[in-house]
Amino acid sequence: MSTIVVREANDEEIEEARAVLREAYGQYESEFPAENWSPYMADIQDLEGRAEASDLLVAELDGRLVACVSYFPPGAKMTYPSDSFSESWPPGWSAFRLLAVSPSARGSGVGRRLTEACIERARTDGAPAVGLHTTAPMSVARAMYERMGFERVPTYDFRPGPNILVEAYRLILDPGAGR
Repeated sequence: MSTIVVREANDEEIEEARAVLREAYGQYESEFPAENWSPYMADIQDLEGRAEASDLLVAELDGRLVACVSYFPPGAKMTYPSDSFSESWPPGWSAFRLLAVSPSARGSGVGRRLTEACIERARTDGAPAVGLHTTAPMSVARAMYERMGFERVPTYDFRPGPNILVEAYRLILDPGAGR
C-alpha cells in the first residue's frame, strides 16, 4: 500500500512544486485561447507571488513530491492573472487554488487528500465555507469536488477571456453561515 503524506512545503521544494504545476496543467494548453495560455501558465507557476497570502501544501506519495495546492485562509487576498475576478469570496471564507497532481500519481488519492487538508485548515481557521474555481476541461477534479460535497455557486464565476468560463464551487462548513 502506498503512503501519502500531506504537509506544508519548505523553501527547497518550490522548484519541485513548480514542476508539478507545469506537468499537471500542461495538458490543458489546447483548451485555452493562445493569448490566454502564457499569462495563465505564468500565474500558475508564481508560487512566490502567492506566498504572502497562502500556504503551499504538498503531497508526497511514497516519499516523492507529486502534488501541491495553494490554501488561502479567511481574509487572504487571492491573486489571479488579470482583474477578471475582482470580486472576493464572502467575508470569512477560505479558498484554495491550483490543485495539481502529477499525471504519474493520478488515481492514487493524493488530490483528495490535499483537498481534505484544505477543508481541515478551513475548519481550524473558523471559515464558514471553502471556495474554489475550476474549468470544464478539468472534469476529473470537478467530479471529485462534487463527490466531496462542493456545489456550484455561479455568483463567483468569472471570464478571464472571451471563451473561458471559470466556475466557482463552495463547500459549506457551517450551515448557518457562508451563503
